[in-house]
Amino acid sequence: MRYKIPESVLVVIHTPDLQVLLIERADRPGFWQSVTGSLDAEDEPLAATAAREVAEETGIDAALYQLTDWQHTIDYEIYPQWRHRYAPGVTRNTEHWFGLCVPEPLPVTLAPREHLQFKWLPWQAAAERCFSRSNAEAVLQLAWRAAALPGAPGEANLAGGVAP
Repeated sequence: MRYKIPESVLVVIHTPDLQVLLIERADRPGFWQSVTGSLDAEDEPLAATAAREVAEETGIDAALYQLTDWQHTIDYEIYPQWRHRYAPGVTRNTEHWFGLCVPEPLPVTLAPREHLQFKWLPWQAAAERCFSRSNAEAVLQLAWRAAALPGAPGEANLAGGVAP
């Protein structure tokens, strides 16, 4: 059995007016989340993991839009129901946060083995719907992070569009 690498990405897909895409897990109906996924190889670049997971889980090509590394990492305990996917004794995961700004709510093609449905929601409603506290926090941070993106009205823009 090939075990998952305990390092992953979370990608908050959003529009300029802060509509957020959430997807419902197939293995846990009622659990709504942003795009997430683990590295396929220890040396896979994080941005490549983020783009791959976005494509696999939504059918959206991240290269066509603005993928931003939020330079934010968290370490969390892996939920007991998912620990069997990791090597024996692995109980913690490191997650790196990204944002993907798309111009408007896009059509989504779900991977049916992974997700049941999707919703575009205003950012505050999306944060409330997330089953994971850390995913909710990432969505809540969207308001100030999005304000720092190039082209954001009334805000100073940061070089390269990478928020602190």
